[in-house]
Amino acid sequence: MNLIVLDPNLSLKPDQFALSARQQTHISKVIKANQGDVLRVGLLNGKIGEGVYEPPTDDQLGYIHSLSLTSPAPDALPIILAMALPRPKMLKRTLSNIAAMGVKELYLIHSAKVEKSYWQSPVLQTESIELSLLEGLEQAKDTVMPKWSLIPRFRPFVEDKLPDLLKDKVGLLAHPYLAKSCPINIQEPCVLALGPEGGWNEFEVGKWLEAGMESVHLGERILKVETVVPVLLSRLYPA
Repeated sequence: MNLIVLDPNLSLKPDQFALSARQQTHISKVIKANQGDVLRVGLLNGKIGEGVYEPPTDDQLGYIHSLSLTSPAPDALPIILAMALPRPKMLKRTLSNIAAMGVKELYLIHSAKVEKSYWQSPVLQTESIELSLLEGLEQAKDTVMPKWSLIPRFRPFVEDKLPDLLKDKVGLLAHPYLAKSCPINIQEPCVLALGPEGGWNEFEVGKWLEAGMESVHLGERILKVETVVPVLLSRLYPA
């Protein structure tokens, strides 16, 4: 946790915000902060700066006060990510990577090779998804929560939603077959589509291509979703 991201819903009074139990544990056991220490903080979807720490008491949660928030959040990547829903255990790590890399618009999509049981996982509860994204923000010292949507039907998304998303953007479909090498350091915003384990099926690939996407690959090695996300994003938009 490289940044304490304060939740506006936990405001105690102007310029004073309660800490979550998870944040309090980190401050106590990892940072080992004392009363009055100045910590690096940011307001969710707001600016970044410093605040003064007050530890919990018998009748009050720990909190941050006397904020000085002067720096904007890091620039977002100019990318929309459409990703087939991964296995639940992999999803948490992948969401954290996505937020840490600076993606601000995410669609989790059904695919023929996505098991239907994945959609029933408690990992897809709003609280769980946003906690994983928050952990990525804390890692990267960012405050802007990505917007995300669950898309349980593939075809309506590709036929109805995707054309609007692609306006004035490059469309890239990560697919290992009949594809060109993934470009490096592109200058345009893009829509990037990542498939499930086993890849998109022939029908799905056809639908992506019909919509205006271009198939790209990273070479002969087949990578896990949690690995391919940072590899592709850093290749398309190197720091």
